[in-house]
Amino acid sequence: MQIESILEQGSSHINEDALHVETDLFGVFDGATSLSAKRFPSPQNSLDTLTGGAIASSTACKTFSCNGDTLERLALSANLAIRQQMVTHGIDLTDRASLWSTSAAVARFHAGDDNGPDALEWIQTGDAFILLLYDDGRFKVLGDPHDHDFDTLSMWKDLNGKRKTSNLVIGEALKDKIRTVRMGMNRHYGVLNGETEAKSFLMSGVERLDDVTDILLFTDGLAIPSPIPTKRKSFRSLVDAYRSRGLKQLVKYIRRLEKSDPNCIRYPRFKCHDDMAAIAIQLRN
Repeated sequence: MQIESILEQGSSHINEDALHVETDLFGVFDGATSLSAKRFPSPQNSLDTLTGGAIASSTACKTFSCNGDTLERLALSANLAIRQQMVTHGIDLTDRASLWSTSAAVARFHAGDDNGPDALEWIQTGDAFILLLYDDGRFKVLGDPHDHDFDTLSMWKDLNGKRKTSNLVIGEALKDKIRTVRMGMNRHYGVLNGETEAKSFLMSGVERLDDVTDILLFTDGLAIPSPIPTKRKSFRSLVDAYRSRGLKQLVKYIRRLEKSDPNCIRYPRFKCHDDMAAIAIQLRN
């Protein structure tokens, strides 16, 4: 079994992604800050300041790293720990737009024989994903590939296509749409953000690994830029690129595409480079 991981900061000043790699437990976390740009003291170092999203992802990552319970109970513990962090930092929990949140995709191996693990316990919520790649060329998405940013990115593409639309108009329109989408947390899509409703949006299961060659866990920063937003994420191009290039070259390929479109016009997205957390586990050569 070979394990490769990437944790890379995007265009923002702080990396809001986190990852965990252990003998049998692997996880990626994509933090999302509230609509406020306020910074907070780091739980690890009071001299540093972090966004709420960074604190949320690192808190969830730390909770899962304890690895002493079922993944569902660890997810609920992470959700509660995020809530406690917000209380500690004086966040108004009644203002849902102010809540910190993180997506999560976590997988744990269950022991097999000398040939490797035979089953994978997993849990997922939000914009973090797990893919199983099979030896016959198939792949399977564990969890929900629904893209809750579809409406926002579609609006972005439409407004950018109208040459007379000013950047100010685009910015204001997107700001309102982003706030509307954000209010859909744990109403239309799942995240860990301290709300009890987060439990209902956790997706989990156990998968046999008999014919699996590779497992990918990643945040949406690893998604290959697309000129056309879709309601459900398609990972065929990502799987093909990973199989032909490997993880590190896939990352370079994605960054080159993003760099060719710095204003996010050809490929609608929120920033030139998103933060990225990814783990590739190769079970068989």
